[in-house]
Amino acid sequence: MRRSPFATVGNVTVDHIDLAPDETREAAALKWLDRGETLRWHRYQHARPRRQFVLCRAALRAMLCERLGCGNDDLHFIALEHGKPSAFLGNTPISASFNVSHCGDHGLVAFAPGGRLGVDVEERHRRHDPDGPIREVFTRGEQAALAAAEGDDKIRLFFRLWTLKEAAIKALGTGFTLDPAGFGIPASMFRCQREAEFRFPHLPDIRWRLDDISTADFAAAVAHELPKRGRC
Repeated sequence: MRRSPFATVGNVTVDHIDLAPDETREAAALKWLDRGETLRWHRYQHARPRRQFVLCRAALRAMLCERLGCGNDDLHFIALEHGKPSAFLGNTPISASFNVSHCGDHGLVAFAPGGRLGVDVEERHRRHDPDGPIREVFTRGEQAALAAAEGDDKIRLFFRLWTLKEAAIKALGTGFTLDPAGFGIPASMFRCQREAEFRFPHLPDIRWRLDDISTADFAAAVAHELPKRGRC
């Protein structure tokens, strides 16, 4: 696999995975997978999702082995209620947090020593109509900001807000049982600010850090649960 350091925000590290077609890298990545993951890889009917799965899962395994100082054979994964994977060393769940996202030829793997964690990456599509899902996923303030933007600025804002929301939802671990229009991204992040503290309205005592880690090639974001005040 082709994995490289991409970003560090707070105590979260993010690696980038090159998901461009490469049979040699895919064959090498497949050797990292256990039997259940290999069977899952075989079930994918199309080349792109098969490639994204094997390269991202192998990269995740490599990162966890490095960070935890363990062997690949010691790692296994269990899907939680809403599909988010949890990692175990033998019968013991790891205390660290991780998350994976991919889109097109780009994958991101995020790791933190603790605290819930979510990451999202999206390739920006100029043909995408940002007005389509606007009422379904954005608050009134976000809708107003999008309505005031034009052209490329509107596309960039749409994907910035979308990746931030997706990362927050993934960090919480509830999937889209949580209405994305039911919580707002801090207005300071609508334009240039890259980081802000955030709270879900229904969980006001839990603080999260949101980071926009987008590049010219794609939009991306990280959400990470912060320690309660008074804790190190």
